Amino acid sequence: MTNRKLGKGALALISALAVAGPAAMIPGAASAYVFNNVRIEGNQRIEPQTILTYLDIPRGRDVSGGELNAALQRLQNSGLFETVEVVPSAGTLVVRVAEYPTVNVIAFEGNRRLKDENLNEIVKSQPRRVYSPAQAEADAAAISQAYAGQGRLAARVDPKIIRRSGNRVDLVFEIREGDLTEIERIGFVGNRAFSDQRLRNVLQTKQAGLLRNFIRRDTFAPERLPVDEKLLTDFYRSRGYADFKVQAVAPEVAQARDAFYITFQIQEGPRYTFGNVSTISEIPGVDAADFEAQNRVRQGQVYNPATIDTTIRRMEQLAIRKGLNFVNIEPRVTRNPRGQTLDLTFALTRGQRVFVERIDIEGNTTTLDEVIRRQFATVEGDPFNPREIRNSAERLRALGYFADVQAESRPGTTGDQVVVDVNVEEQPTGSLSFGASYGVSSGVGFNLSLNEKNFLGRGQEVNLSFATGSGSQSSGLTFIEPYFLGRDLKARAQVWYNTTDRLNSDYNTRSVGLLTAMEFPISDNGRLELRYKLSKDTLFDVEEIHLDEESSELVGSSPILYREQGGYFTSAIGYTYSYDSRVAGLDPLTSYRFRFGQDFAGVGGDVESVTSNLYAGVESRAWRESVTLLAEFEAGAVHMLNDQNSRFLNRYSGNGKIRGFEPNGYGPRDLEAPNEDALGGNYFWALRTEAQFPLGLPEEYGIKGGLFADIGSVWGLDDTAGANGVEVDQGMHVRASIGASLFWTTPIGPLRFNFAKALQKEDYDEEQPFDLTISTQF
Repeated sequence: MTNRKLGKGALALISALAVAGPAAMIPGAASAYVFNNVRIEGNQRIEPQTILTYLDIPRGRDVSGGELNAALQRLQNSGLFETVEVVPSAGTLVVRVAEYPTVNVIAFEGNRRLKDENLNEIVKSQPRRVYSPAQAEADAAAISQAYAGQGRLAARVDPKIIRRSGNRVDLVFEIREGDLTEIERIGFVGNRAFSDQRLRNVLQTKQAGLLRNFIRRDTFAPERLPVDEKLLTDFYRSRGYADFKVQAVAPEVAQARDAFYITFQIQEGPRYTFGNVSTISEIPGVDAADFEAQNRVRQGQVYNPATIDTTIRRMEQLAIRKGLNFVNIEPRVTRNPRGQTLDLTFALTRGQRVFVERIDIEGNTTTLDEVIRRQFATVEGDPFNPREIRNSAERLRALGYFADVQAESRPGTTGDQVVVDVNVEEQPTGSLSFGASYGVSSGVGFNLSLNEKNFLGRGQEVNLSFATGSGSQSSGLTFIEPYFLGRDLKARAQVWYNTTDRLNSDYNTRSVGLLTAMEFPISDNGRLELRYKLSKDTLFDVEEIHLDEESSELVGSSPILYREQGGYFTSAIGYTYSYDSRVAGLDPLTSYRFRFGQDFAGVGGDVESVTSNLYAGVESRAWRESVTLLAEFEAGAVHMLNDQNSRFLNRYSGNGKIRGFEPNGYGPRDLEAPNEDALGGNYFWALRTEAQFPLGLPEEYGIKGGLFADIGSVWGLDDTAGANGVEVDQGMHVRASIGASLFWTTPIGPLRFNFAKALQKEDYDEEQPFDLTISTQF
């Protein structure tokens, strides 16, 4: 582009000369001039009357040099002219102007990260419009800001023009994108209880590391700093540090603008436990003893604001059940710095008599009003409870339908009424996901999932999925109505079709079925599901034992499997009780999960049985929260009724229950059959323990280590007559394994490498000393 003639520096010089010119051309700036005529030269598009309006020079009377300079300034500042010249000539004032050219085309050079179509949406300059240097500079700043939003603070944008015939110019933005402005280091000052590494794991912002070209959170985003401050504050206060505060956050940019250094200056304060805890009533006629039973704060317990909030919520709900309106639960805290305890008193006080006049909802274009309103326990005419309004807003945010939710109150038509304004900002709730997975045993697999969390704006969830792997296929459709009949009843309907094609076996399986379920809460952390399932399960392509003509050897599967092949219907009703301590979230360090369910088959169909399943799990953080400890116990039993025998697809296999063994790698097996197929068992139990810990590598690499130990068994058959009439060993033989794991969070998904060693096994068990799993969405 050698024909570029005029850049922003040249334009600035011309403007300066034009402003200074008249003073040089008018001898004696204080002299007076009289003009009877004004002659305008050089204008092409601008009407003379427009120029005269800006000029505003009277005719036939004295005009000072200062007034001429002011007229020149008005013309120059109009933004219509590239150059302006005012020349007195006897009784005529000659005004020579050069209009700004017209923009012919707008082009971008040097951009790779942002496409031309994206940049065209940013710039305000337009083709076939008058070129404006000020607007071109503003456009360059806007483009730079767009690159800064992507973490490229070193980006430089220079607007250049190329002269064309017909008073036209091409406007070209020369872009130097620069490298990502990465966060090279996040440091902390004032932390003693937790290491820098542990605190960095709390933040949303991350350091740049080995995967800096893939992980976008290592770029500096100023809007994330308030979020990080809130995360740090919540982290410390939930662990007893009631006086914690972030004193300052100091982001510093390197001189080359290619790196950031962020330092959080914090004050931890002492770690408090609860001291004396009591409940008092300052409302006549209200007994505090009834409310004391709702207290969940115990003396000696580590301070956690969530426990206080939960107790207040329970007391407020009790007040509503008792018909007590306008009751405030006021937590009064007394600090004892010497003993590092907090004495806590829940005081029942009389609140102001204010009612909810109405709830106004704005911003929802797709989501129905009723979906939003059902998250509010408060309706028009109820006593106003600010805490309940805040809780309702939190429930709305948790739905995932909205990018932002604001719920605020304002005075109503009378002094004892308020209007609650709910403003929501909707966000996409549908997703189309493609995925891939890999396992040493299952091989490479692919999956497709179409999910809509807010179907037709009704708050319903629809999921359509399809997955295929080496020797297996599965597909399903799930529909969930979270508020069936307008209540907190989760209704679920599900259909599926699954097949296996000789997946680590010498037979094929097929399962097709449907399930309907209803789930509802029975406590703060507990839920109960009632369900009905109808399925047809088929075992086929089982080889009968015979002599192979080519090899002259016996081939075929166990007679037990051969007798069980064919399809059968299972019609069952069931229930599952589940408990998850994470729902209330009172203890940030330890969580408990429990499930127990039973399915009763025989409501029609071919199978009559009772199947029971138990799961209990605990997860905790130790050693200053750097180590995660997990323990899981599972057990199950299939009990057949009316002298029926269990079938292969009803029984339990060893898939994934004990690491270090292949799928179907342990449990009852017909060793007399040529194929030695695993048969599954009517009973199983498994105990899995694991510890996950850092390896001393920078946390931005996403690499952790782990150790595990598993123990368990699969056993029990109704039909034990195997090949050659030999009884199959179906005893409860304990298997055990230990191993090490490597966890790596990568851009393509989380990888887990398992290295296992079976310590206790049977001679016929099939081991799997190494396993690699990966799953991702893209």
